[in-house]
Amino acid sequence: MGKKGKKEKKGRGAEKTAAKMEKKVSKRSRKEETFLYNELYVYNIRKDTWTKVDIPSPPPRRCAHQAVVVPQGGGQLWVFGGEFASPNGEQFYHYKDLWVLHLATKTWEQVKSTGGPSGRSGHRMVAWKRQLILFGGFHESTRDYIYYNDVYAFNLDTFTWSKLSPSGTGPTPRSGCQMSVTPQGGIVVYGGYSKQRVKKDVDKGTRHSDMFLLKPEDGREDKWVWTRMNPSGVKPTPRSGFSVAMAPNHQTLFFGGVCDEEEEESLSGEFFNDLYFYDATRNRWFEGQLKGPKSEKKKRRRGRKEEPEGGSKPACGGAGTQGPVQVVKEVVAEDGTVVTIKQVLTAPGSVGQPRSEDEDSLEEAGSPAPGPCPRSNAMLAVKHGMLYVYGGMFEAGDRQVTLSDLHCLDLHRMEAWKALVEMDPETQEWLEETDSEEDSEEVEGAEGGVDDHDSGEESGAGD
Repeated sequence: MGKKGKKEKKGRGAEKTAAKMEKKVSKRSRKEETFLYNELYVYNIRKDTWTKVDIPSPPPRRCAHQAVVVPQGGGQLWVFGGEFASPNGEQFYHYKDLWVLHLATKTWEQVKSTGGPSGRSGHRMVAWKRQLILFGGFHESTRDYIYYNDVYAFNLDTFTWSKLSPSGTGPTPRSGCQMSVTPQGGIVVYGGYSKQRVKKDVDKGTRHSDMFLLKPEDGREDKWVWTRMNPSGVKPTPRSGFSVAMAPNHQTLFFGGVCDEEEEESLSGEFFNDLYFYDATRNRWFEGQLKGPKSEKKKRRRGRKEEPEGGSKPACGGAGTQGPVQVVKEVVAEDGTVVTIKQVLTAPGSVGQPRSEDEDSLEEAGSPAPGPCPRSNAMLAVKHGMLYVYGGMFEAGDRQVTLSDLHCLDLHRMEAWKALVEMDPETQEWLEETDSEEDSEEVEGAEGGVDDHDSGEESGAGD
């Protein structure tokens, strides 16, 4: 086909896609609703129960905010920013308010202080000494958007904001990055997501995989400096929407996320449920691998001794020719639609770079164990050496599914995940309606731009 024919075909395809997009927008305006919450729940580890805590005058409903717990005043939960959208999507705006939940008295207070960050979502905030340090995020309106790389400090003693002006070359504007405090008193920023306008009505998203260190210069808290970091080890693959928590050994724990594959008229994502650790002391990444339950390993060893040559296939975790293991879960929607979630569990030791026992491998090789399904924007918390993973979202075709399951993992033993609350098909929240048969041929993801998978935030689990 000549160039002219190709152009005509491409033009007809674009017109067809545009028509379908208009139809889908019309559908969503009739059927799809978004619900935001300002509810507070506490998970009791010993009783294995969730409890809703009703406290008067909470912050307005929102998502994509940041929440940080500090020990001051008997324990405080600080919340900044985020975004609001009405159920029908007609109202949307970003917050720039600051709230504190006094845990001792169970009271909310809005703290009004001038000179703080502008309204935004997808930013990151950490507690550093007696301050809150905030970085990045984005602001979006109906006509335009902007990503930030500014840094602000909030003093927990004077309740005042100050904008920092670090020297050196820092991160480019982004949202949804990793931000964590190192044992040496610095602050690490890794990865994140941003997008830019490449031509009219066409945006290009970028998954960042660079790392920077922000620290006080010469020990002065009023003067900061950025330094580019080049960590060694087994690094996470590029992604956004990952979740972060601090492990007991002061390493930063990194879980899940999504890698969006963008094409001119489509967007599809590969979701992850893997674990990585970043050791700031050694400036090194490690891939988190599970050993498998001890009882299972003993059974496998006995099985290998008793199994005759040419017998059945060795159990998962056997040495030599072990391959990936696929675990399949099915979620049934209220309309009867069955969505299959497939997890491919790679044999330990078969992924990543070669590693030595004392340096690259946190754990000995063992059996893969099913845990949380691949997802982005999960909530993480570490308590008493246990990692808790709650909720998140994943996509199945053109459906977006929110999750409410809860899993835990002993970070000292690193043996196997334990499901505390399984996925309940009756409570699955479908964020998008299934297309009718006449729309089934449509290219997945053609209805819009890049989804922002970076609205997760860290939260703590209660005792």
